[in-house]
Amino acid sequence: MNTEEFEKRAARAIRRLPKFFRDRIDNVAVLVAAAPGVAQRRRFGPGLLGLYEGVPLLDRTAHYSGAMPDKITLFKNNIEARCSGAEELEKEIQHVVMHEIAHHFGITDKELTDKGLY
Repeated sequence: MNTEEFEKRAARAIRRLPKFFRDRIDNVAVLVAAAPGVAQRRRFGPGLLGLYEGVPLLDRTAHYSGAMPDKITLFKNNIEARCSGAEELEKEIQHVVMHEIAHHFGITDKELTDKGLY
């Protein structure tokens, strides 16, 4: 799948989020990259599907302002490699988007695992 089509599916995944979440991610950029960079692979492993970079909402203080937008990057090649068809790809993109948005809200991987969401 080309990058443009993948980006459309990512945008659709964001539109499908519950309104509560959509209303609170206006300063979050969602990008698509082919694969994690060298530093990202070293830190998180070569199979990284998505990455949230920013200050989670729970960690922000009254002095938080003027910051660059938080960023979620979806790694197209790794996500596609896990999927055998269009329907599975759609679900995986939705899952990765929701997972990274959870980090924006301050939810850790451990908490997601403990709640059976990862």
